[in-house]
Amino acid sequence: MLFTSLFLEPRNGDTAKNKSVRKSVSFLVAILILSIVLFVSFAALSYQWNWEAAFRYRLKFLEGWFTTLKISSVSFIFAFAIGSLSTLCSRSRFLPLKYLASLYVELIRGTPLLVQIFLFYYVIADAANVQNRYVVGVAIMAIFSGAYISEILRAGIEGVGRSQLLSAKSIGFTEYQTFRYVIAPQALRSSPPALAGQTANLIKDSSLLSIIAISEFTLNAQEVNAITYSSFESFFPLAIGYLIITLPIMRLSRYIEERLRYDT
Repeated sequence: MLFTSLFLEPRNGDTAKNKSVRKSVSFLVAILILSIVLFVSFAALSYQWNWEAAFRYRLKFLEGWFTTLKISSVSFIFAFAIGSLSTLCSRSRFLPLKYLASLYVELIRGTPLLVQIFLFYYVIADAANVQNRYVVGVAIMAIFSGAYISEILRAGIEGVGRSQLLSAKSIGFTEYQTFRYVIAPQALRSSPPALAGQTANLIKDSSLLSIIAISEFTLNAQEVNAITYSSFESFFPLAIGYLIITLPIMRLSRYIEERLRYDT
């Protein structure tokens, strides 16, 4: 009974020490199970590891990792700006602007990113005479993620109860004041988990920029694999590198969500 209770969700009456012990032990058990599954799977594969060959290109991995980090960071800043603007346009009373925002969101979300990369790089960027592939890559990822961020923000705004809008109107709030003091705080409070998920997707989706020869993390790993013929040794660092970026984002999102949570 004591053994099984060790793995149950901590109760409100438990001390902080008991909660910490339960969570730590359960986390270690989960890690152990995952490790056993991976060990048994690779043991059955009889793969000959060659870490030394991949280690010689560690600087190439590091260079690609930093490139991915920079592209993703800049892309997210522009994506959030584009998504916010699109959300505002979708709520505009000027119908052409509203429909333009709707078309943007639906077209981006309804077509594969791979197709969008080809279209933006080989057609639109070429027509605009933009030769820098990194600039084009940032623009592509910002436009792509902006559509999803727009929907996240729209859902947050529309999640505000109509009764609150009527209450704001009854006390004399203008439309701007209603948005500033009633809608925006609640919309932003409910958005961090979805925004964190979209940020993680943006980082992972940036791997597709390798098809236009941007030397980001995935392309560099592919090049190391082509040189060393060490597939797992090339792509395991790739997975770990992405986790190093995405896991802190998810943890930060959880922290912000806890800080902004309130009882209703």
